[in-house]
Amino acid sequence: MFKMKRLRDQSVVNLPAPRLAGKMSLEETLNCRKSIRDFSPEPLTIEELSQLLWAVQGATRNGEGRTTPSAGALYPLEVYVVLQEGVFHYSPGEHSLSRRSEQDLREPLSIAALEQNFIQEAPAVFVIAAVYERSAENYGPRADRYAKMEAGHACQNLLLQAVSLGLGAVPVGAFQDRIVRKTLQFPLHHEPLYLIPAGRKP
Repeated sequence: MFKMKRLRDQSVVNLPAPRLAGKMSLEETLNCRKSIRDFSPEPLTIEELSQLLWAVQGATRNGEGRTTPSAGALYPLEVYVVLQEGVFHYSPGEHSLSRRSEQDLREPLSIAALEQNFIQEAPAVFVIAAVYERSAENYGPRADRYAKMEAGHACQNLLLQAVSLGLGAVPVGAFQDRIVRKTLQFPLHHEPLYLIPAGRKP
């Protein structure tokens, strides 16, 4: 079993392989999905993190696809996760995390999200960002629309995966984009679209 200590000790963490079969049917997860804003402080396991990240944007069909549809297979989304151990960027091809910060930035992130305190209380906050330029060369001004559609698919995947793992999550769109970018020290052109706090229900 992987230990969360690895997130503190390493700059790059190879995640355990995602499970491709679960205990709950798709129909059950759809029926049980609801927005959860109260979280236990207990951290997620590395296996749970792996499964949630794979659901958002993971590789499928031996690396030929992703868990979400993407216009022209251009994949304009980038996924980050904010934990007590720091801020990490997800690499779908390697199914790994790379550290971007050693700071616990959940509190300033919650302030950037209009002081929604449940964001800092969640053990993990997933952040979906778009790089519109990846799609703009092919699709021009519609690239913005296609990236946002893809972000919606990715968010729903995460929400349903959380239900299937017995966890809770909620999508958050009310935040100050500029402050989120500054807080998480995003690369140029990474535009935040979603904050998704996730964790165990108390």
